[in-house]
Amino acid sequence: MSGSGPSAYEIAVQQFDRAAEYLDIKSGIREMLRKPKRELTVNFPVKMDDGSVQMFTGYRVHHSTVLGPTKGGIRYHPDVTLDEVRALAMWMTWKCSVVGLPYGGAKGGVVCNPKYMSLSELENLTRRYASEISVLMGPEGDIPAPDVGTDAQIMAWIMDTYSMHRGYSVPAVVTGKPLTIGGSLGRAEATGRGVMFSLRKALRHLEVSMEGIRTAVQGFGKVGSVAARLLAEQGVKIIAVSDVCGGVYNDRGLDIPALLLHAKENRTVTGFADADAITNAELLALECDLLIPAALERQITGENAPRVKAKIVAEAANGPTEPEADEILNDRGVFIIPDILCNAGGVIVSYFEWVQDLQQFFWDEREVNKQFEVIMDRAFDAVLQVHLEKGVDMRMAAYIRAIDRVDRAATIRGIYP
Repeated sequence: MSGSGPSAYEIAVQQFDRAAEYLDIKSGIREMLRKPKRELTVNFPVKMDDGSVQMFTGYRVHHSTVLGPTKGGIRYHPDVTLDEVRALAMWMTWKCSVVGLPYGGAKGGVVCNPKYMSLSELENLTRRYASEISVLMGPEGDIPAPDVGTDAQIMAWIMDTYSMHRGYSVPAVVTGKPLTIGGSLGRAEATGRGVMFSLRKALRHLEVSMEGIRTAVQGFGKVGSVAARLLAEQGVKIIAVSDVCGGVYNDRGLDIPALLLHAKENRTVTGFADADAITNAELLALECDLLIPAALERQITGENAPRVKAKIVAEAANGPTEPEADEILNDRGVFIIPDILCNAGGVIVSYFEWVQDLQQFFWDEREVNKQFEVIMDRAFDAVLQVHLEKGVDMRMAAYIRAIDRVDRAATIRGIYP
């Protein structure tokens, strides 16, 4: 992550302000959409395995409730800050809006390093954090989901904690749960699959074949690994991948199934046979056709953007490109599929899971992926239309479409009281 420049929230507000200039938004509505609706900071004790008690800080931020209940992941990471959570909540509002979901944006996080915590410590932390933010949570008000450092098991603990407080099971309070307690088929792969869907649409527009397109993937976790596998199955040549420990590179193309097995066994891609070691910085500057940043935010900066050689950037991560880098890449004609569109697959299938839980009627995976692709294709076409009609880049087009939908809803609803 870049250590200088604007903060994540400042970047989110800058992006909003730039897009708002293309729309006739009343000043009061504009000011409302620039700020989170509500923020909760909690400091709570957790009993550790050695009997000691440690204090942790967590957050839950709701950016907007104009379109419906808030939706957004919970992040466990040592670098979580309130500023970051604010930015992620705002981005979630635009992400839900651009793909047409009836949600506003939220985000949560706990400052911790789950890699150094036992399963019982993680459970203790999760249940206490869930109790602390339960004043904001609810299947009709705020529905969390997994994010960096969290998974289906953590969602199960949150669902169970909330249900114990209510006295009955409430599966719709979170998404990204295990199938046995109301999770949806297709959810685990949804974000990576959405990257594939959006990229496929972009390549058709650009009249570029998927076969043999040289691709580098920064981040080989829950999103990057799925995107790499699905793209490789369709003929894309994955020449480099990386994780927090480093990366691997093979100009002839990496054997993705073998790499997935290696990463599972070793918990890193580094050391993979038949590949050269590469740093994350070197990966971003590789000679390639497609770059997929699938790690954390603020990876492509004004400093390293001139070295990015990819012709297409598909943002699988949230906020991976700083505004200064955006300008540099756009000036060079790089086609960017923005994060709020490219990685919206997770929230789309989370929406499906929520609907299934509320109805207690579950779909098969074929139906999930069919409806998923329809929504992604429709959203991409709508953003592309704004891009072509207004002559703006794809990120600006996505923001214009997303903000316009929220603005119209806020205007129709009016200001209470």
